[in-house]
Amino acid sequence: MENKDASGIKFVYVLLDGVSDLPHPNLNDLTPLDAAYTPNMDYLAKNGCMGETITVGEGIAPQSDIAVFNMLGYSFRYVNYVGRGVIEAIGSDIDFRDGDLALRGNFATVDDKLQIIDRRAGRNIQHVEAAEVCQTLADELKFSDRGVSLVIKPTIGHRVSVRFRHATLRFSDKITNTDPAYQKVDGMGVAKADLGKMHLEKSYAEEPTESAAAAAKIVNEFSEQVIRLLRGHPINKRRESSGKTPMNAILLRDSGNTIPKLESIRKKYNLDIASIVDMPVEIGISRVLGMETLEAGDINDYERKAIVAVDNLEHYDGIYVHIKGPDEFGHDGDAQGKKRSIEDIDRLFFGTLRNRLKREGGTIVISADHSTPCTKRAHSADPVPVLFSGNLVKKDESARFTEKYASTGSLGRIMGSTVLRTAIDMIKNNSATAC
Repeated sequence: MENKDASGIKFVYVLLDGVSDLPHPNLNDLTPLDAAYTPNMDYLAKNGCMGETITVGEGIAPQSDIAVFNMLGYSFRYVNYVGRGVIEAIGSDIDFRDGDLALRGNFATVDDKLQIIDRRAGRNIQHVEAAEVCQTLADELKFSDRGVSLVIKPTIGHRVSVRFRHATLRFSDKITNTDPAYQKVDGMGVAKADLGKMHLEKSYAEEPTESAAAAAKIVNEFSEQVIRLLRGHPINKRRESSGKTPMNAILLRDSGNTIPKLESIRKKYNLDIASIVDMPVEIGISRVLGMETLEAGDINDYERKAIVAVDNLEHYDGIYVHIKGPDEFGHDGDAQGKKRSIEDIDRLFFGTLRNRLKREGGTIVISADHSTPCTKRAHSADPVPVLFSGNLVKKDESARFTEKYASTGSLGRIMGSTVLRTAIDMIKNNSATAC
């Protein structure tokens, strides 16, 4: 799309999924960002100013969906959020309408007592495996209410999107998760702390309505039949014979029943902003906000993403890039792996970005959607670093993109929902008064 009303603003806004962390003993009590060799991000830090960001709210350990919305300037502080299930359904090309019930699912491994052995079934699920299992479930799941229909779609790795529809009833989304690692707060998925042993949970209605009771009942029937149908599934027999954990349960969370109606990002900022995203949840966010999603290789093709971002600044005012890599190592508790992931991103993405982004006045913004400490193996409520870098930014004493420099940066601590607006205003004013 050619930007015919060019504003003169040019920026690349990068969110590094779960990159922020805490000191780790395997890294000499440094964070992965501290320990990583990152000459390109260091260069950007020396030519910018830093601060800390609370992505969603104090004390909230957010999931990526609500965190990304906030980091793009959309706060749901006074409005209930529609739920991640809906956003993932939209991003997965599932037909969804108001009154349907959509949930995010994880293939998981449970024992005979439904204790969870692995929330992600080894994180080594091939798409062909997930597709075959989902086809079995779609063909063989039967509900006590014949008015219910099901769509179940594998997305990436252990992830799956589930949509229930009733012929005559509008489902309520006021039900609890079967995934014990997360709870819903005003529609937002929030990671629980100190989980200990976890079991596949039953879903319960959170309001005394027929539609909530029906929704919880259908979710529980789904869970029970999934376990029965997958117990001896050929895919799981093959997985177990090769030493892999079986994908014998699906954990559901973040129910939603309404299509979100939000102001487009074009109208919000009066700018044309495109996205480079890979995961269904980020694709869904882009669609909801009216951002064109640019094709930029596979999920780990960091060099290609940088090339596409720079090349498309000719046509757009800003490019939003979401990079998944570090988060998964945080969930796996792999501090060394997270360090290596950060180094790959610095070399391939930010190195390429630096070499190709020669435009005078171009600004780079780097932050994260949340922290995923390796010691916790889960999202946390810790603040994340934010960096503004470029010719229009008044420099502070930052020397590296790390949590330590962020904590003393001249931006101070700001809310995630203000980051993009602050960056845009800084560029517009051709000054660095915000720093």
